Amino acid sequence: MNPQFTKFQKIILHPIKFRFFLLQKLPAAWIAGLRMKKFEADEASVTVSYKWLNQNPFKSMYFAVQSMAAEMSTGMLAFGQIFERNPSISMLVVGMEAQFNKKAVDKITFTCSEGLLIANAIEETLRTGEGQTIKCSSIGKNVAGEIVSEFWFTWSFKAKINRV
Repeated sequence: MNPQFTKFQKIILHPIKFRFFLLQKLPAAWIAGLRMKKFEADEASVTVSYKWLNQNPFKSMYFAVQSMAAEMSTGMLAFGQIFERNPSISMLVVGMEAQFNKKAVDKITFTCSEGLLIANAIEETLRTGEGQTIKCSSIGKNVAGEIVSEFWFTWSFKAKINRV
């Protein structure tokens, strides 16, 4: 577990600092209106509301906006674990799968509950110097609690260790 996770968590859970973080690092997420609902070491939830700006021609939320929110729910858990680490760690999405079950026409909450899996993979890459890949899920539910879409992201982590 990253000792700096709590510091990053305070930034992300502060509404103004989070919006500034999005504007600076993820402007498309800022424009789409993504919001952090929950951010703990083991679980993160991101919400996005259906609105004119993120609609598709079929009067539902564009799949790419759903993908962005789902990816953020997994990626913030990873980012929290690599925040201010020494040595630094690179992270990259190397794969994605999705399944769409219902039209997204209201607020959708994407939740990833695999923070400990992510933390363990990052600790392993630090311990061994070997790259690690893991597959994380994010489930998107509407306000009625129905599953709208499911995403699986394969993340790659690699410690930036200079070995002689």
